[in-house]
Amino acid sequence: MHYWQAAQGVRVAGDSWGNPSGPLVILQHGGGQTRHAWKRTGEVLGEAGYHAVALDARGHGDSDWAADGNYSQNAMVEDLVHILAALGGRRPVLVGASMGGGTSLVAAGEHIVDVAALVLVDSAPRVEPTGVRNILAFMKRNPNGFGSLEEVADAIASYQPHRERPKNLQGLSKNVRLGPDGRYHWHWDPRFLYSDRNLDGRQNRLESCARALAIPTLLVRGGMSDVLTDDGVQQFRELARNSEYVNITSAGHMVAGDRNDTFGKAVVEFLTRKVPVAGAELQADRRAELINRMDTDDLNDIP
Repeated sequence: MHYWQAAQGVRVAGDSWGNPSGPLVILQHGGGQTRHAWKRTGEVLGEAGYHAVALDARGHGDSDWAADGNYSQNAMVEDLVHILAALGGRRPVLVGASMGGGTSLVAAGEHIVDVAALVLVDSAPRVEPTGVRNILAFMKRNPNGFGSLEEVADAIASYQPHRERPKNLQGLSKNVRLGPDGRYHWHWDPRFLYSDRNLDGRQNRLESCARALAIPTLLVRGGMSDVLTDDGVQQFRELARNSEYVNITSAGHMVAGDRNDTFGKAVVEFLTRKVPVAGAELQADRRAELINRMDTDDLNDIP
């Protein structure tokens, strides 16, 4: 576990895997998640020779809450710039899910960061307002917290009925914090829910970013997602002409958590072609061995 000083005095937490001299891969989670959503992906990337770093966004997980409640896209991009400088200013691969995908696309498309490759996970300029409302409605439930991890598991199961209920409830403790009231609360600043969400403005900005992409780009969609639809994928691919696309049919919006094995395989395959590890090639049988080790038992991520 690491801490870095980001923008506006916010301290950002993260985990890392692999060889620090390998190609740098930054993993950015979605709104309401934590860096732990990337654990298995980070391990596999690390064993493949990459230096994988998963961040807790400001206001999430073990990162500081913003004193002024600023959880804008600009603030998160600025945090990313600070962290990359602290990591030596190397040219990174950016992997972003949902909110983290928007941060990554702005950083790459507006040339704020010199990016080697981009992976967007169920994130594109055009998202469905109904899907976004469903996420926010879930996040606003239980404002007074939960009396036990069983109650946390019940809430997640009601929102994600397609996912197997976790066998080990202790894994859920990564996504909640025990408050002074003795109850469990989600591990993010409640003010995050009330940040400005101008979807039209977001779409216009991200469309411009997508048009400007000239780097290897992979878009991964969860086939059951109600946030990114086939129309949103088609529009992105028309804007980013050289992008590649993978549809993980049995996953929802939280692709890495729903089908970590398939997601990991897609990302490793893409990166070994586009940003290979210097001096070594990951053989197909070794790659399969790494992917087979990925499971979802402790990936109790939330939207």
